[in-house]
Amino acid sequence: MQQAVLPIYQIDAENPDRRGRALADLSSGFSRWRLAWALARLDLRNRYRGSVIGPFWVTLSMAAMVAGLGLLYSQLFQMDLQTYLPHLVTSLIVWNVLAAMVADAATCLSSADGVIRQLRLPLTTHALRCVFRNGLNAAHSLPLILVVFALVGHWPGIEALLVIPGLAVLAVNALAVSIFLGMICARFRDIGPIVTNLMQMAFFLTPVIWKPELLKEKAVWLPLNPFYTMLEMIRGPLIEGGGSLLTWVAALAYSGILLAVALVFFIRFRNRVAFWV
Repeated sequence: MQQAVLPIYQIDAENPDRRGRALADLSSGFSRWRLAWALARLDLRNRYRGSVIGPFWVTLSMAAMVAGLGLLYSQLFQMDLQTYLPHLVTSLIVWNVLAAMVADAATCLSSADGVIRQLRLPLTTHALRCVFRNGLNAAHSLPLILVVFALVGHWPGIEALLVIPGLAVLAVNALAVSIFLGMICARFRDIGPIVTNLMQMAFFLTPVIWKPELLKEKAVWLPLNPFYTMLEMIRGPLIEGGGSLLTWVAALAYSGILLAVALVFFIRFRNRVAFWV
């Protein structure tokens, strides 16, 4: 008599093996990165459907903001426009990437509720889709930094290569935030507006428009702000000759904590996401 074949998705309630299944989800999601990439490109195409210049509207609006704020705040802060513009354009673009990533992470799972309920697709795929989508958006504004640098004659040295590991750390944090915030916001829908308000407050507490030296001796406390460390990983090599070692150590420490929290939360509650969304 032929023995019945059990389905591969059968789960033993007495031994759920949450850790193994979570790691398998991560492995499967990374192995299917092309699917996440294709979905991210589709999201971008659908967002700007019918538009003539598409995502380059973001570039134009950013250029107008840099020009307007540069002229205004260079006068308010009594700073030379040629030295202030490189700081401003780099800070605004990187901050917009951070803010957009956090805002998108809050809905990266709840916005894919139909797919999560109907298909056995790794949750990691949805997180990667969020990262790729914001990366593509950012790619349309990053060349504006080179344009401003050329206009004011500011060119960084060899230390500009530190931007590469900075972007890598930023991408890892974006994935961790997508997993953690995506899950917790799917469970508690009030978290999304709270995160939005916190990001608005963090914008003014982080040296985006203003320069750190305006704080004088109190600037030593800035590494306690995790957004400042993430911002400085990109801005430092381009503006300040690489950034301080303390800033890099703090950024890596915050990244490690965020990764650990996201992984623990993912292992513990991954199986409940389909009920939350």
